[in-house]
Amino acid sequence: MTSPATTSSFIVGSGADWAAAIESDDELEAIETDALVNNGESVGQFWGGGTSLPMRQRKSQQQRSTVTVGVADVDLTGGQDGAEHQYADFDTIDWLRDIGRHRRRNREVQRRRRVNYRGRLAAAFDSVSGWLCVGLIAVAAGLVAGVVDIGTNWMSDLRSGICVEAFWFNKEQCCWSANDTGFDDEQACAQWYTWAELVGNKNKDAGAYILRYVLYVFWSLLFALLAAMLVRMFAPYACGSGIPEIKTILSGFIIRGYLGKWTLLIKSVGIMLSVSSGLSLGKEGPMVHMASCCGNIIAHLFPKYGRNEAKKREVLSAAAAAGVSIAFGAPLGGVLFSLEEASYYFPLKTLWRSFFCSMVAASVLKLVNPFGNDHLVLFYIEYNSTWSVLEIGPFILLGIVGGVFGAAFIRANVWVCRQRKFGRLGQFPVAEVLAVTCVTALLAFPNPYTRMNTSQLIKLLFSKCGPEDVNELCDYKRNTTNDFSGSAPAGPGIYSAMWKLLLAFGFKIIVTIFTFGIKVPSGLFIPSLAVGAIAGRVLGNLLEQVAVSNMEAFPFRLFCRVGQPCINSGLYAMIGAAAALGGVTRMTLSLVAIMLELTGGLQYIVPLMIAAVTSKCVGEAITKHGIYEEHVRLNGYPFLDNKDEFTHTTIAADIMRPRPGEPALKLLYQDSMTVEAVERLLTNSDVNGFPIVVSEHSHYLVGFVTKQELALA
Repeated sequence: MTSPATTSSFIVGSGADWAAAIESDDELEAIETDALVNNGESVGQFWGGGTSLPMRQRKSQQQRSTVTVGVADVDLTGGQDGAEHQYADFDTIDWLRDIGRHRRRNREVQRRRRVNYRGRLAAAFDSVSGWLCVGLIAVAAGLVAGVVDIGTNWMSDLRSGICVEAFWFNKEQCCWSANDTGFDDEQACAQWYTWAELVGNKNKDAGAYILRYVLYVFWSLLFALLAAMLVRMFAPYACGSGIPEIKTILSGFIIRGYLGKWTLLIKSVGIMLSVSSGLSLGKEGPMVHMASCCGNIIAHLFPKYGRNEAKKREVLSAAAAAGVSIAFGAPLGGVLFSLEEASYYFPLKTLWRSFFCSMVAASVLKLVNPFGNDHLVLFYIEYNSTWSVLEIGPFILLGIVGGVFGAAFIRANVWVCRQRKFGRLGQFPVAEVLAVTCVTALLAFPNPYTRMNTSQLIKLLFSKCGPEDVNELCDYKRNTTNDFSGSAPAGPGIYSAMWKLLLAFGFKIIVTIFTFGIKVPSGLFIPSLAVGAIAGRVLGNLLEQVAVSNMEAFPFRLFCRVGQPCINSGLYAMIGAAAALGGVTRMTLSLVAIMLELTGGLQYIVPLMIAAVTSKCVGEAITKHGIYEEHVRLNGYPFLDNKDEFTHTTIAADIMRPRPGEPALKLLYQDSMTVEAVERLLTNSDVNGFPIVVSEHSHYLVGFVTKQELALA
């Protein structure tokens, strides 16, 4: 253990010695000191701005409790002196120091490579360790996503009934096994039993409806209660989306346990329960968090990343890309999401590794095949119609609606979350989850479009109508001469569906405002897509009926052709979904890529771009930041957005030279301070760090030391 006097001399040593130390590679190798120990436990590590002490020979952990860390840490064995001992919880990493440590480590690897055969093997493994690390992350994330998707589909259908012959099948799989491919929410196949049928009530009277209603609410409350209790008891960090925290962590902030094993386990189970409870949330955002947990856990298997926080951010960026890839089946969209939204430091090699990680994760998800079809994406579309230039106006209108919705949602949700964080509402998290779930279930069940799973609703709104469709959205007045690929007058079912969708539109907006931020795992992508898809489908059907009634009039005769619908309402649902999601998150490039891969509609790239740009511009005219940035600010995380524009005109002299009447600048002198003076300086100041100067009379800057590191020393 270093003595206080020795430590003090280390802090305030000669500036010439310090300059000489950093000029010499051999001396820089020695800029390393033992972590101080308090009552036999390591309390941290010191990095100061003075001279260097000779590096002490490392002793075994059994002989003493100190651990050796620092710039010159080049141990390749992955010992216990890793990154977890460099920073305390809620610290911000020192990028320059960690990058310097990596460079020193790399030089040591190259030196050993020239020494012997073992060194060459170690160097070869080190060169491929990055690709191996992100590959393992992709495999783990893909498997986790497959399990979550399968579990969510099964538990969501469990609220309505069960497959008696094979209880582990969801409704769709159950009816596939019975060769009943045509079924809906009310009339399933013979193998699928509702809970009312299981208790002996096979009628469709009021009693059976009430029984299904009660059991629907019961299962919803049970799933939500389990999710909230798991989060509260085992992993408090598993609640919410996780994307605001991931953005902050990637910018260099340390949150211990946020990417740990328990968080991954509870988040995976909790998101299945919370989605299955019928709450207005999605599992896609939390998948970014779960993939990042996989990245953090696997990174510790590689000392190159596990013991260097700056290097770990590179694999975490790739993991975030894999999270979007497995969430939507959108590998390119995942890479662009990590580049545009999540990552703070994104060098070129991270781009390639993110690309590789997304590709492998999507391949693993395809192998698991959680959706049970031949497509990787969830909302695959097969539109044969094109779009007209005259439709740019409605596309812009949908972009405006999406931007206004996004800005209004952000303001309302942040206000609710602020009351939850600082008011009495946050003192009863489990009760709040149950209250929101109860209200959601009671109001959602009467409307079939809010009762069904949100992903199923989006898929329904995106789909086109064919001769086999019997739902209300496809109730057109067709006769035997009508071609199903063209437009036709609307029947009573469509008008009924429009009113139900408008009610669902308002319902989804209100409940999502109160749901996002409660203490269960919750994502925002799917609810935002649902709100926009409803608005787009309603507008598309309205324009379609106007066009059908005026096919011979201008301008409808220009794009109403035989064999093609005048207006593709499914396309409008897709554009509206992109606009709403863009208004909430303010994504542009990554949003368009995700929507293209999500639906497979490559020919609609221009309408998607129009909607994304319009929603972003309108949203930023009302509220400057997206939902994730607002939650970062609400939680007080030290995140400096690299997309912000700063117009400060203050110069360094205005800060470093106190104005008249202000107290003198807090300084450390390199050669004339005692330990008592340093302790007094720490006690009487509230700043985060101190400049080190030559003397009281010569304020020539020697270095800088943070308050925390000075206190540890």
